[in-house]
Amino acid sequence: MAMGIYFIFLRPPLLPEDLKYMGSSIAEIQNNLPRLSGWLQKVFWVMGGYILTTGLLSVYVAQTTFRTRAQGSLVMVLISTVTSISLMAVVNFMIGSDFKWVLTAFVLPWIVALILYCFHK
Repeated sequence: MAMGIYFIFLRPPLLPEDLKYMGSSIAEIQNNLPRLSGWLQKVFWVMGGYILTTGLLSVYVAQTTFRTRAQGSLVMVLISTVTSISLMAVVNFMIGSDFKWVLTAFVLPWIVALILYCFHK
């Protein structure tokens, strides 16, 4: 949920690593695509909302269906793990992000939860 709040309220439209990956400067982008920063900020608001919602729903699932071991809960959490934070971490490795290890650290609680679930802890 904290990552979602970061994307909504704190993340700038372009990080230094974004400029490095694109091989461009902020001045070039502002001259050639003057509305890009405003558009990206809105994209990150939406993405942050999805990330925050994923966190909220994860907490709810952990407190309800995961605790009662409802049928299908393990599969749904596994799919959610792969399609949310794991995918984000993989893409950050692909682009050589400065934050790839931080994002990987966010994957660990999901993996630990799945392992503990499998061992009935």
